[in-house]
Amino acid sequence: MNRSPGWALLRTQLATTRTALVRVLVWSAAEALPSLLSGLLIAAATDRGFLAGRPAVGFAWLAAFAAAVGVRAYAARAAFPYVAAVVEPLRDALVRRVVRSALGRAEPTGDGPAEVARLTEQVESARQLTATLLRTLRSVGITVLAAVLGLAVLAPVTLPLVLPPLLVGGLLFARLLGPLVARQRAVVLADERVAAEAGLAFAGVRDITACGAQARVERAVGAAVLAQGAAVRALGRAAALRTLTVAVGGRLPLLLVVAAAPWLLGHRYLTTGQLLGVAAYLVQQLEPAVRSLAGMVGSWLLELAVVLDRLATLPRPIGRPAVGQEPAEDAVVRVRGLHHAHGAAAEPVFSALDLTLAPGEHLAVVGPSGAGKSTLAALLAGLLPPQQGAVTVGGAAPHTLPDRARAGLVALLPQEAYLFAGTVGENLRWLRPDATDRQLTEAAELLGAAELLERLGGPAAELPDPATLSAGERQLLALVRTYLSPAPVVVLDEATCHLDAQAEAVAEAAFAARPGTLVVIAHRIGSALRADRVLLLDAGRGLTARHGDLQVLSPLYRELVGHWLGSALPQPDGLAIVPGP
Repeated sequence: MNRSPGWALLRTQLATTRTALVRVLVWSAAEALPSLLSGLLIAAATDRGFLAGRPAVGFAWLAAFAAAVGVRAYAARAAFPYVAAVVEPLRDALVRRVVRSALGRAEPTGDGPAEVARLTEQVESARQLTATLLRTLRSVGITVLAAVLGLAVLAPVTLPLVLPPLLVGGLLFARLLGPLVARQRAVVLADERVAAEAGLAFAGVRDITACGAQARVERAVGAAVLAQGAAVRALGRAAALRTLTVAVGGRLPLLLVVAAAPWLLGHRYLTTGQLLGVAAYLVQQLEPAVRSLAGMVGSWLLELAVVLDRLATLPRPIGRPAVGQEPAEDAVVRVRGLHHAHGAAAEPVFSALDLTLAPGEHLAVVGPSGAGKSTLAALLAGLLPPQQGAVTVGGAAPHTLPDRARAGLVALLPQEAYLFAGTVGENLRWLRPDATDRQLTEAAELLGAAELLERLGGPAAELPDPATLSAGERQLLALVRTYLSPAPVVVLDEATCHLDAQAEAVAEAAFAARPGTLVVIAHRIGSALRADRVLLLDAGRGLTARHGDLQVLSPLYRELVGHWLGSALPQPDGLAIVPGP
C-alpha cells in the first residue's frame, strides 16, 4: 500500500507542510504521557501508599496521574491548529488537481458527473479522513508504544505474555489489508459509476422521455445501484474479520496475564501494585488502542488510501493544441459514403454523402433545422466517429488522432463561444501559444475586433468574467483565437450568428483570405453568396454546387434563399453545375 500512487501523492503534499507535521508529532508525544505513566503511577500508589498504610502517599501518586491527564488535554488542544495547517493546504492542492484534470480534458464525451463526485465527495473525504487520522491515529499509535514501554519498565516479566499475541494480531490484520483495499476500491468505483449514470439520466430526462428510453435508462442506473450495494456488502464481510485481530492482539494478552497472575504473585515476580499497573496498561491503554487502531486502519485509513489512489490517477489533461507558425495548405478534406443517424431507429442524418474540398476552398453548408449541419461539423472536426463511410483530412481520419494532433488539423468554432477567466491574450493565444502581441492585434484588425481589443485594454488586460461581454463580443474574440490557429481546416458552426451582417462579412472575408480550407455552417444568405460552393443538406442527402446553380437545381434552396432575403432572387442567366465531390 505504501507504493501506491495515492500515498506518493500524499507524501508529496505533506512534504510542503513539514514544519506543521513536526509540531503535531511533538504535541502527540505530550499526549502519550498518561499512557506511559498510568501503570507505573497506579503501581506506586498501591504498593507505596494504600497497601503500605499511607493513603496520603497513594493519593499523591494518583494526583500525579491526574496531572498527566491534564497535560494530555492541553496537548490535544494545542495540536489542532497544526492539524489544520496540514489538512487545508492538502484539500486546496487536491481541488486544483481535479479541476485542472477536468478542464484540461474538456470535451463532449467527458464524464462530468464523475468529475463532480471527485470534487465534492472524494476531495472532501480525503480532507476529513486526513484530519481525523492526524487527530486520532497519531494518538492511538503513540499510546500503543507508550503502553508497551511502560510495561517493559514496570513488569518486564509480562512481555512474553503480551508481545506475541500483539504481534500475531498485527500480522493477521496485515493479511486482511489486501482484500480490504480491493473491496474499498470497488466501493469507490461503484459510487463513481452511480454518480455518472444518475447524472446522465437526470440531465437527459426530457430526451429519455421523448425517445421512450425509460426502461433502458432504468436498467443502466439500477445495475449501477445494485453493483454499489454488492460492493458495500462485500466490504462489510471483510471488515467483520477485524474483530478477530482485536481479540488476538488486544484481549488475549489480558487473559494470559490474568491466568498467570497466581503464579507470578506466588513466586514474587510481581507485587499486587505491579499487577494492577499491568492490568491498567492492558485494560485502559493497550486494548482500547488496538481496537481503535484496527477500526481506523481498517476503515478510515483504507478509505483514504483508495480515495487518494483515485485522485492520484486522474486522467491526464490533453495539453495544448499543436503550435505552428502559419496554417498548412495541403489538407484535402474527403467525405466518402458517410452515413450517420442519432439512434438505431432514427432516420439517417446522412446517407451515402460524398464531398471533396480542395486546399484553400471555401464551402458554405445550408439546410433546414435538423438537417445535420452541426453533426457534419462535428464529424469533420473528429468529435464524432463516422458510423459508416469515412472522413479524412490530409489523409488522416480526425476521430482516430490524439487530441493534440486533431486540434492542430481542424479548428472547430461552435455557435456559443467559450472564453475563460484570465487575460485577453491568454484567451486569444489558446490555439497559438507563441503568437506575439502584434500578431494578436493584426488578427483583431482583420476580423473587425480591433476596437473591442482596444476597449478591453489590449492583450495584457484581465478578463475576470467573460459573461460581462455580449454574445457578439465573445464571438469576435473566439474568431480571433481560431484565426490564429495553425489548423489547415477551419469549421465555423454558426460562429458569427450574434454579429450583424456587416461584421459577419468582414470576419468571413478574413477567414477566406487566410491560408487553408474554410467550412461555414451558414446563418445568413451572405455566407452562401461568399462561398466557392454551397452544400445543401436535406432528408439525408447532400447537393453541392455554386450558389447560382443551386437555385436552379433545388426548389428547397430557392425557398431558403427567399426566406433569407424576404423575396425570391431572380433566376441565373446560365447554368454551370459544379460536381459535389
